[in-house]
Amino acid sequence: MTGLAMPKPDSETMRRRDDIVADLARIVPGEGVVDAVNEMRAFESDGLTAYRQLPLVVVLPETVAQVSSILKYCNDRNIRVVPRGSGTSLSGGALPLEDAVLLVMSRFNRIIEIDFPNRCVVAQPGVTNLGISVAVQDEGFYYAPDPSSQIACSIGGNVAENSGGVHCLKYGLTANNVLGIEMVLMDGEVIRLGGKHLDSGGYDLLGVMNGSEGLLGVVTEVTVRILKKPDTARALLIGFPTSEQGGQCVADIIGAGIIPGGMEMMDRPAIKAAEDFLHAGYPLDVEALLIVELDGPKVEVDHLIDLVEKIAHRNGQTTCRISTSEEERLAFWAGRKAAFPAVGRISPDYYCMDGTIPRKELPKVLAGMRELSEQYGLAVANVFHAGDGNLHPLILYDANKPGELDKAEAFGADILRLCVKVGGVLTGEHGVGVEKRDLMGEMFNQIDLDQQMRVKCAFDPNHLLNPGKVFPQLRRCAELGRMHVSGGKLPFPSIPRF
Repeated sequence: MTGLAMPKPDSETMRRRDDIVADLARIVPGEGVVDAVNEMRAFESDGLTAYRQLPLVVVLPETVAQVSSILKYCNDRNIRVVPRGSGTSLSGGALPLEDAVLLVMSRFNRIIEIDFPNRCVVAQPGVTNLGISVAVQDEGFYYAPDPSSQIACSIGGNVAENSGGVHCLKYGLTANNVLGIEMVLMDGEVIRLGGKHLDSGGYDLLGVMNGSEGLLGVVTEVTVRILKKPDTARALLIGFPTSEQGGQCVADIIGAGIIPGGMEMMDRPAIKAAEDFLHAGYPLDVEALLIVELDGPKVEVDHLIDLVEKIAHRNGQTTCRISTSEEERLAFWAGRKAAFPAVGRISPDYYCMDGTIPRKELPKVLAGMRELSEQYGLAVANVFHAGDGNLHPLILYDANKPGELDKAEAFGADILRLCVKVGGVLTGEHGVGVEKRDLMGEMFNQIDLDQQMRVKCAFDPNHLLNPGKVFPQLRRCAELGRMHVSGGKLPFPSIPRF
């Protein structure tokens, strides 16, 4: 069993556990505190289940005042806090610490306001992503960012990870659709950033919070932009004899100035898994499958379909189906959105990666991943947001076989190194968390990382919020303030991996 370096547990906090539990129970009475070992098991990991750790205690507040009191209490007593939404994070961003309070925001699950004239919704952070679209669908509106976990993931977690989804190519990530937030700082202060207006004066702190992974504050309210459903939406299901041809088709579509509502790609293993799982009508005799959705006025959609068909033909398509009904369009997408659980049926375990590359490098990276698959002796199924270059390779392995998880992680690290090498980045929407933390040096030098940590120090000078995530080493804020580039490191012991 190997370990993951995490902040060293504070012995004083561990010794005072019973007092801390009692104090938190006074702040959040009733069933708001969970401290029994068996009951805390439900919170010991997020979607990155290879790493697990019981927290010091779990607390589930219901009001902003309670969140403020909890954070102020912990700040005054130097107690670490790990914020958690629905726990669907795939990067270990919500992994607990044994000496930290796990602050679970799932009880913040109400939509506060639906404002159609201003085309926005004000929601608590525990509301699911899909729940927002369901709340406004009768008036013909929807919330655009749609990660595959949208039925379960929370809007607060979407803010923390800057989540995307299959339609982010045209309509943007969470950061492009969040207008304002209410948040609580580590010292208990409640602040608001943005609002229903489109822009604010001063620094773009709202932009800083999107993708901050729980390191800067705890979100207690989110105002999001909603959009009117397009008049027409149709999807093309296009098969290719090679993944490289599919990747080139993606680049050519974008190069032609066409911005689809969504453009996704799957390779043969993912296609077969999804088809066996859902019977969406996917062809099984192709190496790559491209789903291209075009939306807007009917005359525009018809014109763009014709253009995409011609581009696909030039790239050697072997099959092309165009949806003729809304049911068929949704069936095309259902297979893609179910790709992760579908792959879970063909392998005891899989490791879901998340890197982003320039679109033109897609054929090169696909070829590189094939070579790595042979090198490591592990199969990989590819599903990704091809339009914006966000890759989701699923590395297949068996955790019951000694050494296979290590190989899977090494394989995944090499995929991410390849992404950075061709001009891409370590993550597109899953976040850094603990999964990619020790690879940050592949993208940033120490000066870059120190500058980023100075931002954290401005919000959380004692490193109490979600420590051990994102940064490969913690550096004392006092040292960073004096522009020191060495010394002042905090120790990282190990946490069990399963």
